[in-house]
Amino acid sequence: MVEVYRNLVYRGAGERQSPFDLFLTDQEENAPLVVFAHGYKGYKDWGAWDLMARAFAENGFNFLKFNFSYNGGTVEDPIDFPDLEAFSENTYSKELIDLEAISRMITVDGIEVKGERLKWDRFALIGHSRGGGISIIHAARDPKVSHLITLAAVADFGERFKFDLEAWKREGVTYVENKRTKQMMPHKYAYYQDYIDHKDELNIERAARSIKVPWLIAHGTADEAVTFENAERLSAWNPQAELFPTAGIGHTFGAVHPWRKKQMPTAFSACVEEALGLLETS
Repeated sequence: MVEVYRNLVYRGAGERQSPFDLFLTDQEENAPLVVFAHGYKGYKDWGAWDLMARAFAENGFNFLKFNFSYNGGTVEDPIDFPDLEAFSENTYSKELIDLEAISRMITVDGIEVKGERLKWDRFALIGHSRGGGISIIHAARDPKVSHLITLAAVADFGERFKFDLEAWKREGVTYVENKRTKQMMPHKYAYYQDYIDHKDELNIERAARSIKVPWLIAHGTADEAVTFENAERLSAWNPQAELFPTAGIGHTFGAVHPWRKKQMPTAFSACVEEALGLLETS
């Protein structure tokens, strides 16, 4: 049996409150913990992420998935993007602060469940897309990360700024359409300025080269959003990592939102099985 605690609250960047879910397995006392970081225009409740969490829990791992604090959701309404002002203020640096806050909560402060404070000495980290890049940087500097799994991870944050930079700076804001919700999602120029100001800290290549823990790089060969070449670069920078290509599969490994089926897409399920195998290594 899997116990699920939804929309618990942590404090991330700027002390902003944001929700997380905790899936507890009953298969093993003191079971290890896996933490999942979503990607750009993502959130913890997107698509098949719930099924992924249950799959890990059913295989003996506790699982935590969270919303980045400035992802555009709120504690009261964590799905989609009710707070576009917060979304406009997000930066890569804030997401790193969020992941540091999650790590501190897990390993130092603990999570209160039924009057008990749960803590873990170490945890495995999974990141999708932009969250994959954030996870690589965090794993390189947090000795409490035991394993790293990246799903369709970006290899370079600087490449993601496909905007007219001069117009963006002049106007102070630019917009990206969310094809599903039809929202025009704002990015303040401070997003780009943060990247420029912290370029060294946000260097994924440097972080990737320094990863020493077991690492699975899963990526679809037909990814339209973050090309498979990103995975090839990550693999070249860290030859000890395992590259797991999924042939003909796109950015979300066959999942969409909402995902109403009771099973994960086949390609995604294969990635989870590979990740479970990685977690058996020390």
